[in-house]
Amino acid sequence: MGEGGIGVVRLSGDHAVAIAGRVFHARRGTCVREFQSHSIHLGVVRDPSTGERLDEAMLAVMRAPKTYTRMDTVEVYCHGSALMLRRILDLLVRQGARLAEPGEFTKWAFLNGRIDLTQAEAVMDLVRAKTEATQRAAMAQMDGVLHHRITALHQETVRLLAEIEAGMDFPEEDLQFLTGDHVQTQIQNLVEKVDSLLRSAETGRALREGIATAIIGRPNAGKSSLLNALLMCNRAIVTPVPGTTRDTIEEYLNLQGIPVRIIDTAGLRDTDDLIEREGVARTRRVIQQADLVLLVLDLTGEIGPEDQALLDETKGKRSLIVLNKRDLVPDPLQAQQIVGERLKDPSKPVISVSAVTGAGLDDLREAMLEQIRAGIVMSGDREAIINSRHKALLLDTKKCFMNAAASVDQRAQNEFIALDLRAAVERLGEITGTTATEDLLEQIFREFCIGK
Repeated sequence: MGEGGIGVVRLSGDHAVAIAGRVFHARRGTCVREFQSHSIHLGVVRDPSTGERLDEAMLAVMRAPKTYTRMDTVEVYCHGSALMLRRILDLLVRQGARLAEPGEFTKWAFLNGRIDLTQAEAVMDLVRAKTEATQRAAMAQMDGVLHHRITALHQETVRLLAEIEAGMDFPEEDLQFLTGDHVQTQIQNLVEKVDSLLRSAETGRALREGIATAIIGRPNAGKSSLLNALLMCNRAIVTPVPGTTRDTIEEYLNLQGIPVRIIDTAGLRDTDDLIEREGVARTRRVIQQADLVLLVLDLTGEIGPEDQALLDETKGKRSLIVLNKRDLVPDPLQAQQIVGERLKDPSKPVISVSAVTGAGLDDLREAMLEQIRAGIVMSGDREAIINSRHKALLLDTKKCFMNAAASVDQRAQNEFIALDLRAAVERLGEITGTTATEDLLEQIFREFCIGK
């Protein structure tokens, strides 16, 4: 729980209005059950068992079905201290309410047919959004952009399945059914639409989780100083003592709407210090998992075998070489050229910066954006963007389509083609929730906030 000027306690269900009426007394004397839908009233919250007045508050009544859950909903707007919210919550529970489970309000919105499962998942994406691009993508999904794409795909598959099954049910009738070539063409069209959605998976992961960007380098190269400079705050401890950073530090950076999960790491070197050695091991794990690596080198020092070894750690990864402490050399551009010539991988972009003065940081941000955009295709704000659950189900759907296409090529009986198409329909239904199991719903909604 937080603390603020106003706190909200929400009730939803068949008895929400009745329970609120036992504790809320409107200043005008009107009973809560007589309040019109979508109206708000000033009054006091009072404990009916003791008569104690807990708070002056506003109460809003919204009657089914025009509510978030499509059930009667009441919201109490009180003063936002944690103590006040807890006391009002306890009071309502004593009157017959029960505490909501994580995501239960959104779960009821899904169960009552107001939204589908993709829109429900978008609610949590919106709550967790860290940049404008993430927020706009979540809003597009809440508006049903992905729902419409999946529903259309589902309907096309069902229509194809129905035509194939019609040929199975009436084989002796003098009717025209789809030929093998027509079935194959329609299946390939469905595969292309699945592939189009799958291409958004990397964008979705980037927007939801952030671009994992590891800052690596030798001790005292200025990694933590660079982190602080990019964030424009003193997030990491900076000292002249090598090995100050023993563990990874993560923060989010907003680069033109793209969330970047930037990770400061322990300096890579051989050490007998047990704690520092574990920090080095964690650094290597971060490098393997990173989408982008910033290799920080000290522009005032000599470039030697250790730096080349660090460069080798980044093989196969998108990376930038960041030459720090340019404010301490007389000719930064000349020093940058010398470093670039000494390193054996001229394909890596080289940027010189000063974490102290901020010089070169804008160039670094632009270079980071170029690397990020080269690695993922950023979809438009109103395009469908899938998550890892959708991706797994779409891959299964594609496999079903491919199996059906193989059956067509082999001139197999229609029963085999229909079997794979039914499986594809089942997978697509799991995405929107039409065929979702209780275990799946529990898995999705337990990730939600309490109260949402």
